[in-house]
Amino acid sequence: MKNKCSFLASLALSAAAMPALAGEITVYTALEEDEVAAYLERAATDMPDVTVNVLRLSTGDLGARLIAEAGNPQADVIWGFALTNMLNPGIYDQLGPYAAKGAEALNEQFRDKEGRWFAPTGYVGAFCVNTERLAQLGAPVPTSWADLKNPAYKGEVVMPDPSSSGTGYLQIAAILQGAGDEAGWQLIQDMDPNMAQYTTSGSRPCRMAQAGEFAIGASLSYVAMQGIDEGYPIQMVIPSDYAGFELEANGLMKSSANPDDAKLFLDWTLSTGAVEAYAARKDLVTIPGVPRSPQAEKAGLPEDLAAVLFPMNFAASGEARDAIITKWREAVGR
Repeated sequence: MKNKCSFLASLALSAAAMPALAGEITVYTALEEDEVAAYLERAATDMPDVTVNVLRLSTGDLGARLIAEAGNPQADVIWGFALTNMLNPGIYDQLGPYAAKGAEALNEQFRDKEGRWFAPTGYVGAFCVNTERLAQLGAPVPTSWADLKNPAYKGEVVMPDPSSSGTGYLQIAAILQGAGDEAGWQLIQDMDPNMAQYTTSGSRPCRMAQAGEFAIGASLSYVAMQGIDEGYPIQMVIPSDYAGFELEANGLMKSSANPDDAKLFLDWTLSTGAVEAYAARKDLVTIPGVPRSPQAEKAGLPEDLAAVLFPMNFAASGEARDAIITKWREAVGR
């Protein structure tokens, strides 16, 4: 088969709407577009006989699509999808067990006991702080979520909408799990007057802070690391109170029309080639022995992430997701 990888726009009708041919698979993902492009380039080299058609959607939109298609699934593989969402019974029940090559090396917390998912990567919530804009405002660099209540930041903070963004949801979930319901919701409401907007993308708040549109973007650490490496006047801050994170899970759809090629792709996501691609851009890689990236060093990412990350309860996050999003909309009124 010709060496080929297809990257499809998130809102476009795609090859996912048609049965895949032999040597061709349809992959659904919530990974960021730049990540998908970089990983598929390496996958094309490592798997020249498999055509990979990818549909990329935001976490919330992808979850809704998977549930809507439950009666007639279109994907062969789910790739890089928030574990919190993957654990939704309406999605989890569509997955078939598969022991991908190398999955046994992952710590038990990064793979399913029934073999329906494994998570080689994840993402960490972080603030992207434009130090030049803050200096103009005469405001201090925030170090925690609690700091974002400061009136000095009014109209200067941007964060993702948790109803559409997995990043936004992990941030809210970490606050609620860490502070408890009463104090957590109070903090969310106290921060809201300073929020200029809630975006649909987890990376966009950091991009906006990089461009100087706003002083603070609650986003992802790897996006902050990229921005710092590219020379933007930003500082990465891992919140000292509730540093949430999410795992990016992969799984085989039990309805896959091309399970052999789907399994080959899943094996690739734990291969040397994939690990090298992850190491160049990811902040959280669960595969043992992956070296720390130069970007992480430059941005000051803590060497021992486990010591600073809030111990997320992903099952609880998944179970409470609909209720939390409903209450969030009521709390912030947007």
